[in-house]
Amino acid sequence: MTSNTTLKIEHWNEMVDGPLNENNMRQKLKSQGYDCTRYTFGPGTVFPDHTHGVSKKDSILKGLFRFGMCGQDVVLKPGDMIEVPSGTVHNAAVVGSEPVVFFDAQK
Repeated sequence: MTSNTTLKIEHWNEMVDGPLNENNMRQKLKSQGYDCTRYTFGPGTVFPDHTHGVSKKDSILKGLFRFGMCGQDVVLKPGDMIEVPSGTVHNAAVVGSEPVVFFDAQK
C-alpha cells in the first residue's frame, strides 16, 4: 500500500540547534511546545502497528530506527524527528546492534 501523504521529517541543523546532544534536543522540542520523555530501546525492539490519541514527534538522539507510516518506511538517524498525527497507524523497529535513544514528544 502506498500513500500520497508526505512524511514530515525534520533533520537536526547544528548551525541553528548547536551540537546534537540530549540537552539541546530536549530544549529544541520544548521550544516547539512539546513535553518529552527519554527512552532507550535495545536491539531487536519492534513496535507493531499502533496509534496514539495525541499528536507526537518522535526524535532520535542515538541509533537507527525504522519507522513505517502512511505506506512508507524510512530509517531515522540521530537528529531526525518525525511528526506522528493523532490516530495515525504506524510501526517501528530498532535497526542494527546498537540501542536507540529516543525522545517521545507530545503537545
